Amino acid sequence: HIVYSCPKITMYLDVVQVRDPAKAKVYIVADARLPALPGAVPKQKKGGKAADKNSRGKKGAAAVAADDPAPAANGPATADNTAAGGFEVLAKFQGAQLVGARYTPLFPYFASHPNAFRVVSDTYVTDDSGTGVVHQAPAFGEDDYRVGLGAGVISKGEGLPCPVDLNGRFTQEVTDFAGRYVKDADRDIIAAIKAADRLVDHASLNHSYPFCWRSDTPLIYRAVPSWFVKVEAIKERLLANNELTYWVPTYVKEKRFHNWLEGAHDWAISRSRFWGTPIPIWVSDDAEEVHVIGSIDELEQVAGRKINDLHRHFIDDITIPSNQGKGVLRRVDDVFDCWFESGSMPYGQLHYPFENKALFEANFPADFVAEGLDQTRGWFYTLMVLSSALFDKPAFKNLVCNGLVLAADGKKMSKRLKNYPDPTEVINKYGADALRLYLINSPVVRAETLRFKEEGVFSVVKDVFLPWYNAYRFLVQYVRHWEVKTGETFNPGLSAEAAEIALGGSSNQLKQDQSAGVAVLDRWISAAVRSLTAFVRSEMEGYRLYTVVPRLVSFIDQLTNIYVRYNRRRLRGGKGHGDCLAALTTLFHVLLTVTKVMAPFTPFICEAMYQNLRNALLVATQQQQHGSTTTAAEVPESVHWCEMPEVQQEREGDARIQASVGRMQAVIEAGRAIREKNNKPLKQPLRKVTVVHPDPDFLADITGELSEYVVGELNVMQLETCSDMLQWAELKAEPEWQMLGKKLGKDMGKVAGAIRGLSVSDILGYQQSGSITLAGYTLTAGEIKVVRVFRPPASVSAGEVDAAGDGEVLVVLDLVQQDDLVVQGQAR
Repeated sequence: HIVYSCPKITMYLDVVQVRDPAKAKVYIVADARLPALPGAVPKQKKGGKAADKNSRGKKGAAAVAADDPAPAANGPATADNTAAGGFEVLAKFQGAQLVGARYTPLFPYFASHPNAFRVVSDTYVTDDSGTGVVHQAPAFGEDDYRVGLGAGVISKGEGLPCPVDLNGRFTQEVTDFAGRYVKDADRDIIAAIKAADRLVDHASLNHSYPFCWRSDTPLIYRAVPSWFVKVEAIKERLLANNELTYWVPTYVKEKRFHNWLEGAHDWAISRSRFWGTPIPIWVSDDAEEVHVIGSIDELEQVAGRKINDLHRHFIDDITIPSNQGKGVLRRVDDVFDCWFESGSMPYGQLHYPFENKALFEANFPADFVAEGLDQTRGWFYTLMVLSSALFDKPAFKNLVCNGLVLAADGKKMSKRLKNYPDPTEVINKYGADALRLYLINSPVVRAETLRFKEEGVFSVVKDVFLPWYNAYRFLVQYVRHWEVKTGETFNPGLSAEAAEIALGGSSNQLKQDQSAGVAVLDRWISAAVRSLTAFVRSEMEGYRLYTVVPRLVSFIDQLTNIYVRYNRRRLRGGKGHGDCLAALTTLFHVLLTVTKVMAPFTPFICEAMYQNLRNALLVATQQQQHGSTTTAAEVPESVHWCEMPEVQQEREGDARIQASVGRMQAVIEAGRAIREKNNKPLKQPLRKVTVVHPDPDFLADITGELSEYVVGELNVMQLETCSDMLQWAELKAEPEWQMLGKKLGKDMGKVAGAIRGLSVSDILGYQQSGSITLAGYTLTAGEIKVVRVFRPPASVSAGEVDAAGDGEVLVVLDLVQQDDLVVQGQAR
């Protein structure tokens, strides 16, 4: 009440003017808040006549009416209140009618201030508490300051009248309470208002209040003089420069950061502290003359001495003679906000513009920066503001925004609560690589929160590192076995391409072993690693870490569970010396490539593997130098010195072989599921498996080069194929909800019913043409899911066969046990 102010009200708020007949006082208050004034609306007495005698002592309407205020207390004020002993309603109108009205302040200390003590309006005033009329104190609240500026009560950049000094005590303008701590003066202020006969009500309210975390004393929200960067003047440049950047994920840029820039205000860059970088501004006593120091050299010139330390206690004594006859200029007391320094990082790290000018200009803006989501209002913002102000360009080209890592219970990690595992113990237990991969493969890299769980780190070790290391260990063991058996030194060649050429043109024995060409799984894994390299480079160039790790994990699973598992006989030399060398060489270069691709994600385990794989590369180098006049390329000493594998052009047949092996694995997994479901152990041979699929290329592959793997893994005597799905299954159509939801909106239900009602001929027509029109919508490939439901032919008895599939491939297994099969199973 002591500060100079203006009452604020919402323009469309219903307001009443009432008279207290007992005190002959007139009040203006929000209509809905009239009951808050003591005596304004009488309360019905408990046990009044309104209660029904038949309901006494029972819960019901009468009991509620007796305990609650009268209905008038919750509804609009009426003139009938006077008859009941309440206040008299003199007028009812909207708050807009009060705007501009002047009034006599409670205290006269700032009564002469122009434009003060008049009614203004703003939308943040509500009628759910208080009286609906709020006093504004521009020096003590963000909304108060904003409303004061908007109403012309105060002006930006000019002095802000404030009755409280930096010690929390009233200033000399407040003559009755000058020098007193504001909290200690509360009772006397209330007494002064009461003595002036202007006290309406006096009560204590419990509410949250900020306290100093060091001294545990109450804080005061008070405006202080500051130095600002005029952000509002360059707002359009900030928005334009933001459009020049690429963010992952994009919604942080387009929503959160864009909205922050749109609402940006001038940035206060000064802080009233001792430690920090001193603001290099010297001013006269009247602050009219300002001198900004631009370098250490300039400061040394005006100081007349060498400056070795820029902290304030080494330079605050320096004065600069005035050029306007105002004595001397002294440095302002403030230091820089540390965020100003963080935003200056691109320039400060190179001591620009005093040094490294060419280096800076050749590398600015930065290729990418990465920080947490909370930095959209911190570092990302200060980088953008300073670079736009200085160079009219962003400070970075690309930005990776991370989410926050929380404790397992979803709370912020706290040293006091100890609600997280010790990072050192996690690293010692599972390794730094496991922790890195767990975080990279989490929602954190999509700017979402992660509830950190130690078992997640263990899963990385179990599901990624152990299978990967087992494939590496398998290679090492069988290379040594091959060297002992042949008496030769393993030479994989310096590259996979060189190894292929060498293997294809060596001894007659090798040519005989490789007469049918490169083994099918060698071609497949080589195609898969080329595809992996292209994918990783593409996604890394797009800074999408969250897509890379799942693909790497999937590849390692294929490497261990398909290539190594199905090739054990070859890797042991079961198909001949040359074929064994081809398999080992292929596995070597696949692991070498994976090691290089994974090195940025898991640097330590990759380095350990590379150091051993490098020994074979050194052998290849020595043999190449021995047999050639040219000097072989040096083998990098570390995997981190190697170039990221280049994207190789896709070879003819790569797509087909990858699709066929993927479907083959689906066939094997479906066959295993059928055996398990029907309690048919894998050691017991079965007569026949039938693979049903419409793609003739796949059926040719599955009965050709891939047949031995299907037959061997499922332990069946015969493999058959069928391209007519209708012989073994019924076709049904289901909507792809995720793809159609946004497209169809409220019509989704109608279209979904039409999809489910499609006939077999309609489904086949959709599969062939790739589109169909239903309920006025044209649905394209991928928007309808075709489901194959197993239906055995009439000639097959129930229990003789069973089927399973993944929605694309259907696998039918003959379950009939005949004597010859039983004997073979027993013999095995």
